Amino acid sequence: MSEAVSTGIILTLSGGLQDAYTYFYRGKVFANAQTGNIIIFAHNIMNGSWRTAFRYLMPILAFVAGIYVSEVIRGKYRDSERIHWRQIVVVAEMVLLLLVGFLPNSMDLAANAVVSFVCAMQVEAFRKMKGSAFASTMCIGNLRSATEMLYRYRQTRDKENLEKCLRYYGVILFFAVGAGAGSFLVPLFAEKTIWFSCILLVFAFGIMFVKENHETVEADETDRR
Repeated sequence: MSEAVSTGIILTLSGGLQDAYTYFYRGKVFANAQTGNIIIFAHNIMNGSWRTAFRYLMPILAFVAGIYVSEVIRGKYRDSERIHWRQIVVVAEMVLLLLVGFLPNSMDLAANAVVSFVCAMQVEAFRKMKGSAFASTMCIGNLRSATEMLYRYRQTRDKENLEKCLRYYGVILFFAVGAGAGSFLVPLFAEKTIWFSCILLVFAFGIMFVKENHETVEADETDRR
């Protein structure tokens, strides 16, 4: 249920929107692209701009914490039969992003840290789409995989490689759509723009339940046969 294409698309739209939100509204800090934050952090350290450096250090540390907490949730609820541990991650994302929408610009440091924390939880919990590794909050890995699959298809003419290639490029496209939507919505909704990401996560959460119920019905029918 966590590897469905529909789930991946919604999470990717949300990931793009989150990055655009922190960059265009919360002081040009990346929520997902920690490589960019590390570069700017190092630049400010070298220039002695300690306060600015700290602004970029916080989302990096929050990202690390998000990865760790996601693994804690996985370890604790992996065998739960009532709810999947990834659904718990999605609920946590929704709650935290809802709170971010109430934070004014004077609390951008905290807002960026929370969004980065959420992004890390998502990228750690949802790492596959239809059995293939992918990232819903960044593009570099998807771009590499897409181009690799394109090369393999040209060499082998294996349609499965072409399908994977198009799927990866599609994920990148949806990330761009989410980022574009975020940049468009920020002037209209300001700090509350992040709530659109919450709405997307609600849909992802619901799809995971629908798919789980569908698979349960299919399993029951198979048992009857």
